[in-house]
Amino acid sequence: MKEIWLPYGRAKLKIEVPEERLLGIVEPRRVQGTPDPAAEVARSLSEPIGAEVLTSIAGPGDKVVITAEDHTRPAPSWLMVPPILDELARAGVRDEDITVLFACGTHRAVRPEEAEKLLGPEVLKRVKVLSHDCRSPDHVLLGETSFGNKVEVDKIFAEADVRVLTGDIDLHYYAGYGGGRKSVLPGVSSLSTIRFNHAMLLHPRARMGVLEGNPVHEDMMEAAELADVDFILNVVMNAENQVVRAFAGDLKDAFFRGVELVDQIYKVPVEGKADIVVVSPGGHPHDIDLYQAYKGIHMALEVVEEGGVILALAECPEGHGHKVFYEWMTRFKSVEEVEEEIRNNFVLGGHKAYYLMRALEKAHIILVSKMPPDMVRDVFRLEPARDWQEGLEKAFDLAGRDASLLIMTHGNITLPVVSS
Repeated sequence: MKEIWLPYGRAKLKIEVPEERLLGIVEPRRVQGTPDPAAEVARSLSEPIGAEVLTSIAGPGDKVVITAEDHTRPAPSWLMVPPILDELARAGVRDEDITVLFACGTHRAVRPEEAEKLLGPEVLKRVKVLSHDCRSPDHVLLGETSFGNKVEVDKIFAEADVRVLTGDIDLHYYAGYGGGRKSVLPGVSSLSTIRFNHAMLLHPRARMGVLEGNPVHEDMMEAAELADVDFILNVVMNAENQVVRAFAGDLKDAFFRGVELVDQIYKVPVEGKADIVVVSPGGHPHDIDLYQAYKGIHMALEVVEEGGVILALAECPEGHGHKVFYEWMTRFKSVEEVEEEIRNNFVLGGHKAYYLMRALEKAHIILVSKMPPDMVRDVFRLEPARDWQEGLEKAFDLAGRDASLLIMTHGNITLPVVSS
């Protein structure tokens, strides 16, 4: 038997699997963070990709808007925004002409104590800080994308002379990647614009790690181009949320360079699929609830055979984690019903129900967690197991005693790519 340690909550589980059935262990690449993140950000600002430096873009009298990620993202805005403010000051832009706008999308407004943590107290003292409200009537129509999406953005953002985006680039369910253009749509767009865009997640090319032919991404990029973005500053981080490299400059050029690094870190080649995939989302906080932990299951779908079994080891101490996710799993009985609701009334959280129902069409899913077994089975339609031994036994019962195995140690942040 092969012993393997897998993250589970704040601890680790030692599991044992038949070595002769094991095809491999899928893990993200270990990449060191930069020893001086501030110096790396400064370097990127001084060496912009495909654009002039900020001091050549902005000048005295300009109204400037800088977007920042909200409380739901790990992006180190406190590291990125201050040096941008310093660059603008050197260009002659007054602090009173600068607004930092949290790109909240459909999320709630950032609270004052959260704003201080995200940006640092000095930024709050220097410039105006606001949260975008997608439900506000005060949006400006910029035009229409080739997909027919009417792009409406925050009035303050639309009326600025210079627009700067900040954020982090990572893998994303249906946009392919986060970062870059995503600060405009959904970041500072109206609810109707966001819903139109997100409804395209039903497209077969709207997938994690895919940009070409992905209508969600392409619509976002067109929206950002309509918004006339002047400059971006994005970072790519490792699994420990340490900055590996910063990318500044042109909306497209800097973003695509960041995507290349994300691929190097998080896309992992795998020789073939397995009958059973044992996946840990990566422990706390990745498995704090089922809403978060599902991402590991989603990644495991890439390497499980059709009709195979996914055994997810996710503690989920806070249960399912999302009201809309729960409600849609109870309201809708089929993928087709969820698809219809997404087209007519997309609500954040509902997409997770869609993905889970789609996953259940491909594989049996067994969950080892702290969630009530009845809820796991009756609401989320997964097979509960008390521990990994019971879960693995059920997996072999379903897949057969000669089933092949793959192990994913950090499923939430690893995208396996089958090479054969």
